[in-house]
Amino acid sequence: MLLPLQGRNICYDIIGPESGQVVAFSHSLAADLGMWTEQVPALAAAGYRALRIDLRGHGGSTALPAPYTIDQLADDVVTVLDGLGIGSCHFVGLSIGGMIGQSLGLRHAGRVQSLMLCDTQTQSPADAATRWGPRIEAVLKAGSLEPIADATIGRWLTENFRKKNPGRWKQIRDTIAGCAPTGYIGCAQAIGNFNFTARLGTVKAPTLVVCGTDDPSAAPAESRHIASLFRGGSYDDFPGARHLPNVEQPEAFNRVLLKWLAARR
Repeated sequence: MLLPLQGRNICYDIIGPESGQVVAFSHSLAADLGMWTEQVPALAAAGYRALRIDLRGHGGSTALPAPYTIDQLADDVVTVLDGLGIGSCHFVGLSIGGMIGQSLGLRHAGRVQSLMLCDTQTQSPADAATRWGPRIEAVLKAGSLEPIADATIGRWLTENFRKKNPGRWKQIRDTIAGCAPTGYIGCAQAIGNFNFTARLGTVKAPTLVVCGTDDPSAAPAESRHIASLFRGGSYDDFPGARHLPNVEQPEAFNRVLLKWLAARR
């Protein structure tokens, strides 16, 4: 579905009983709302409404001119909530989606009942320029994400997952390759220009930080530290998973998610 705005659209879908509490999802850079496919049936069966939103320039959402900021991306989530008449939600975000969740907790406290932040960071990595620069250069040169698709999905999912789930692997790999270059670059620039670390102690929403233990960009020690920055922050992990534990270990991820939500229902 599309939320039409002046000069652009935001793509979303919402699945589950209308009486259910809303759980909003924000995906990783270069993914789309289909990244949360494994979570929707479990949430709907438990009586929740799953709201999945595409970032700018990802999936069906319009690619506005770059650069973007994390706060702008968080405001897009609020725009969708407003458009659907949803007062507040539980929020689940992975990678850049987790950064968006932090902005929501800091700037839109009344709109989030809880936060689940997955495989994320609280500020731009120190090597942001050297990490993202070559990727952006390759995307610009090719006019697509095809040159970085294999390396990206290799950081996201293990080779064992690929062997057991070749169809799902291909879906995600094709989504990366098909991401709009402007959307990718704009969001990458947002990751390279934010710092919420010192302010997270003011977030009022209950917060759970999780990660795959084999995620090269969100190690358990770092994620535990992030959890400690929140008042009463909690931590959990998924042994052996990389950057997308919700895809690689959906049963375990859904158990953690549903337990977290049930305690705040």
